Amino acid sequence: MTSQAADASPTGAASRRSKLTPEREQEFFDAVLEQVRECGYEAVTMEGVAASTRCSKSTLYRQWRNKPRFVAAALRSSRCVRFTGIDTGSLAEDLRAVARAAGESAHDTRLMQALGNAVKLDKELQQALREALVEPEVRMLQTILRRGVERGEVRADHPALPYVPAQILGMARVRPMLEGRYADGAYLECFVEAAVLPALGLT
Repeated sequence: MTSQAADASPTGAASRRSKLTPEREQEFFDAVLEQVRECGYEAVTMEGVAASTRCSKSTLYRQWRNKPRFVAAALRSSRCVRFTGIDTGSLAEDLRAVARAAGESAHDTRLMQALGNAVKLDKELQQALREALVEPEVRMLQTILRRGVERGEVRADHPALPYVPAQILGMARVRPMLEGRYADGAYLECFVEAAVLPALGLT
């Protein structure tokens, strides 16, 4: 049976989950996400992850049944909001801090690129990606913007407000495609200075 066929047709035994320690489970998650980053989603197999983590592939099938479920679970486990704790008392300074923090996570951009077409074809994978890497950051940016409104730094109906998350996160994701290199903190901070702050009237 091929890897793809095995992924698509788990056996009855594979449906019975065994107990793993949280540390061992995280080791599996880290391994599969690193292989996705390095090789691309399509090239990753359950067998390859099993070999790299010194376990039997049946262990992975018992836990997650197939590759999409395994990668989706790994994505959810990796959820980390980079902008937590940013609160300088100034909206402009908060956005500069957001830019620097966003520039420190090129591995997230690599992961999104590596998942490629797979997230379009698998709804569970798509939702897991949104839950892990997109929605938490958007919510934190919305919180930062709301504080700026409450402090009177920008009016609540300012037309640029809804687009700030797309501007900052979008620039971080798209620079590799446009210029062949990742958007680091210095680049994103310059972008915020040149485009985001003027749009909000915070020059």
